[in-house]
Amino acid sequence: MSNSEALSRVALKKITPEASGAMGALHGAAVSAAQDAKVEPELLELIRIRASQLNGCAFCLDMHTKDARAGGETEQRIYALNAWRETPFFTERERAALALTEAVTLVHDGHVPDAVYAAAAEVFDEAQIAALIWAATVINAYNRIAIATRMVPGAYQPAQKKS
Repeated sequence: MSNSEALSRVALKKITPEASGAMGALHGAAVSAAQDAKVEPELLELIRIRASQLNGCAFCLDMHTKDARAGGETEQRIYALNAWRETPFFTERERAALALTEAVTLVHDGHVPDAVYAAAAEVFDEAQIAALIWAATVINAYNRIAIATRMVPGAYQPAQKKS
């Protein structure tokens, strides 16, 4: 089947507005928890990008790389994120958060190993770890929604910063 013949997918917001609203509320609650725990917004974008890379979600990759750039993230770090272990570009905190994100995203592959959790606990407090787990969980859910409904990447533009 060619792209021009692609099967139309369900519009979740239209068909299930209550469930879509609940997902939005979960996202908002996760963002609030991260803010309350003083988890950097830049770190949350790295989490969202990394999980989206692992899940192969083009829509979320488009959105969150744009948001990361708008937030001041460098192209070099975004490009290298898929190989973060092999680069000197990420801090100890970022590395711990990325490892935790990968473990949560790939939970079927060894669950969340104690060593990964312990490394996160070395640099994050409990509220921050909870926020990281929620951030990874929410983006994984959004990845699955975008992939299942074949959301088309490209049109998203980040909100303009207020002057």
